[in-house]
Amino acid sequence: MKQIMGYTFKNEDFLETALTHSSYAHEMNIPSDKNNERQEFLGDAVLEIVISNYIFNKYADMPEGEMTKLRASIVCEDTLSKAASEIGLGKLIKLGKGEIYTGGRERPSILADAMEAVFGAVYLDGGLDAAGEFILNILKPHIEHLKNNFKMRDCKTYLQELIQKKSKNPIVYHIIGESGLAHNKEFISDVVHDGKILGKGRGRSKKEAEQNAAADAISRMTE
Repeated sequence: MKQIMGYTFKNEDFLETALTHSSYAHEMNIPSDKNNERQEFLGDAVLEIVISNYIFNKYADMPEGEMTKLRASIVCEDTLSKAASEIGLGKLIKLGKGEIYTGGRERPSILADAMEAVFGAVYLDGGLDAAGEFILNILKPHIEHLKNNFKMRDCKTYLQELIQKKSKNPIVYHIIGESGLAHNKEFISDVVHDGKILGKGRGRSKKEAEQNAAADAISRMTE
């Protein structure tokens, strides 16, 4: 296989590596540098610059905070896995038997990682211009959709997207305090990731307190 989504590889090895999951490499005794994790790392960086450049030039009146939020919505696992599914990437990934039996071809994390690895492969094979054209060819419909809808997304969803780019570990919300009478309570929530408190918030309901804790975390992370 030398072509994917209209891009023809000069060096097919880059694509082969992008489609080789670590579970398959382990089963087949393939060297660790021949699975897709390193190219995923590179593809993640290429994706960030391509999408940042596109948003910056396409939406000239968008403030920095909104650009950050839109970019996070685009480069997150959810968007990338959907894009990967749309182009049939799951069928092409080489997986170990265990991953195949447990539905790995449809698993969002595997699809998103492979998508980034393919972006890295195109960059290695054809350079930044080729990678940019390839990435936008796949993601432009998602960008326009998210641009029209991302302001409606809640703070907890947005915070999850920010964290997912760097960690697969969960975000946990705790109600750490409450005060007031039964008909007029105020709740205090924190949001924690990897044992670190990211933000705190207050609200008239537990959900509102959690949303405000997420908003506080986002504010701290994007300062």
